[in-house]
Amino acid sequence: MDADRRKQLAEKLFTISSEGEFEEVAMEVFFMQARYNEVYKKYIGLMGVSPSSISGVDEIPCLPVSLFRTQKILTSKSPAELVFRSSGTGGGIPALHYVADRGLYRRSLLKCFRLFYGDPSGYCILALLPSYLERGDSSLVFMVQTLIREGAHPESGFYLNDFGGLVSVLRRMESAGEKVLLIGVSFALLDLAEKHPLSLKNTIVMETGGMKGRRRELVREELHSVLRRGLAVGDVHSEYGMTELLSQAYSRSGGRFRSPPWMKVMIRDTRDPFTWLPAGRSGGVSIIDLANIDSCSFLETADLGRILPGGEFEILGRFDNSDIRGCNLLAE
Repeated sequence: MDADRRKQLAEKLFTISSEGEFEEVAMEVFFMQARYNEVYKKYIGLMGVSPSSISGVDEIPCLPVSLFRTQKILTSKSPAELVFRSSGTGGGIPALHYVADRGLYRRSLLKCFRLFYGDPSGYCILALLPSYLERGDSSLVFMVQTLIREGAHPESGFYLNDFGGLVSVLRRMESAGEKVLLIGVSFALLDLAEKHPLSLKNTIVMETGGMKGRRRELVREELHSVLRRGLAVGDVHSEYGMTELLSQAYSRSGGRFRSPPWMKVMIRDTRDPFTWLPAGRSGGVSIIDLANIDSCSFLETADLGRILPGGEFEILGRFDNSDIRGCNLLAE
């Protein structure tokens, strides 16, 4: 891969401001990854697709994210500076995302956060991520650590199972009228809301999903209802991301997500991965994340969702047996 071309593309993706610019950069990234990413190149060949026949973003094949569990997916020839590992919930094989450029991920997550919430320095950031803190290779922990360091608030920090300490800081911040971002996995926020009810007037409560086998799975509406009652907040915010991505989408209310300009969510027909569905129709979620320039930017996830008329999207659940197609396709 030409290093100068890669650097130019990495700069261009963060200046995207229109659909036309997104398409232009996405096509450049596709042709580069179709040539230099060996796993993606093989996958495209097995799908019977010639890269030279692709003339638009909606024709680009998306790689099943399940292949991150069995293949080392890299476009860059540089050694990985980071390796993120998924939780492997239920005893499954964890996904590994090899990140060649730590700085690119940091830039992506900070630019995305500032786009939706402003500068991290405007918040005391409190993280309730117990299941993730037990591992040192979580992309979510890296993201929140970066936000905390960038914000540099003296009270910001992680809380493993210390609800008493967390409640004490929340009350101090509320009394001082300071803005707080409380970000956590669903089961931990539920425990907080049920065991330590609070009235949070200056706090954004943001769930990142995930019961991780700790509690009964709840639909988002039920989860948010419990959190609103227990923490006395008007809306519950959400973050949508995954180990295989370097970008995030955020929701300010009701699980209606928006993505940054360098990330695009599309909905595919569950019976045909090359048929895209219009707004309002539910199907499989595919994502173009141009920040994944060094791995693969074109991903077919195991999530079900739909695009809303205003361009936002919802996540409705997951496929059953979602690993099968991707993992088997490249089996030797």
